[in-house]
Formats: sequence, C-alpha cells, structure tokens
Amino acid sequence: MNTILLGAAASSLCTVLGALPAMLFTHVTHRGRDILLAFTAGVMVSASTYGLIPSALKISNLVVLTIGILLGTIILTLMELIVPHEDPEHAKTKSPHAASTFLFLSAMALHNLPEGLSVGVSYGSADQDLGAIVALSIGLQNIPEGFLIALFLITHRVNKWVAVLLATITGMLELLFCWIGYLFTGLFSGVVPYGLAFAAGAMLFVVYKELIPESHGDGNERASTFSFIFGLLTMICLTHLLR
Repeated sequence: MNTILLGAAASSLCTVLGALPAMLFTHVTHRGRDILLAFTAGVMVSASTYGLIPSALKISNLVVLTIGILLGTIILTLMELIVPHEDPEHAKTKSPHAASTFLFLSAMALHNLPEGLSVGVSYGSADQDLGAIVALSIGLQNIPEGFLIALFLITHRVNKWVAVLLATITGMLELLFCWIGYLFTGLFSGVVPYGLAFAAGAMLFVVYKELIPESHGDGNERASTFSFIFGLLTMICLTHLLR
C-alpha cells in the first residue's frame, strides 16, 4: 500500500516540479506570448495524437476512440457556451480572457484524469511491476506539462503563485483518480480508453478554437508556426524517450 501511495504521489507531484521554473518568466512581450501559445498548441497536439490517441487505440478500438474524442469536443463546446466569452481582440493591451484560461485548464485537468486512472489500474493489475513503470512514465511526462500549465497562465497575466497553485491542483486531481482507479480496478479498466480519447478531443478543441487563433492574429504568424512545430517535436521526443 505504501508503495502505491508513494508512486502515485511522486507521479502527481512532478506537475508541481515542472511548474516552478515557469515562475522565472516574470514578463513576456506580446510577440513572446504568441510564440509561447503556439508552442503550447504544438505540445498539446503532440500529446493528443502521439500519446493519448495511440494509447486508446492500443487497448480498445476505433469506435471507442471516436466516441471519446467526440465527447471531449462536445463537453468543451458546452463549457465554452456556459462561460462568458469574448473573441480575442489582438491588441498589445488586451486583457486576459477568462474563457480561454478556463478551457485550457479544463482540458489539462481532463487530460490528467485518465492518466491517474491508468496509474491506479496498473497498480491494481496482476502485473506487479506495471504500476511502477506506468507511474514513472507519466510522472516524467508531467514535468513539462506542469511547466506548460503555469507558463500559459502567467502569459495570460495570472499571478505566478496562483499559476503554480492551479498547476498543482491539476496534479492532485491525477492523484485522486489514481486512488480511485486502484480501488475499482475491475470497474475502471474498461473506462480508461474512453478517458484517453476524451482528453485528446478536449485538448484538440482548445488548440484549434483558442490557442492557434490567439497566436496568429498579430503579425507573428511565421514565428508562431515555427514555435508550434518545435513544440510538437519537443513533446514527440520526450514521449519517445520515456517509452
């Protein structure tokens, strides 16, 4: 039991470890903000298409994947309708947009839920070594994700301590669902692929609806495009090395 708690906690707290360096970015120019948003978009697309979607297909099928992605897209669409939203006006003095921040945090939090379930189900499986392997892989992946969350919030003029706190909360959600997955391994083992596909759909919605438009409306399209590609390749390399 102590091994399970230690592994799950370490995996979740890696989000906090990654978020702390983002506090060094105390001021970001408008051009820098667009470039960072595009980098964020690249990381999220890579995490979805190179990580979540293949993982869901490996343990399920195309029907499950399609249902999960559509559900993620629909839920984020409903969230956007509920939260007051203004289309971003691309000006150097524009204020942070609550809807964009809320959708991004929702997508990242939803992304952590199936990961937490995966760790818990792995610890509850018959394979004694599987839990530690999955916890280590997801924990290492959570380091750049924590940095990503905090950096996105800081570039949206959220207080840096609040940004780290919110990144920590997303990590704690993963810990909670890890415990749930462990306690109800038999029940949640079939839900994990839907959750992975759901998270992929939610993240892709945020990328196309919020991040790319915000990073391409102020004359920084070329720099943002290269930043997107660099973010994509960065996450692919990290995922490949951690497998």
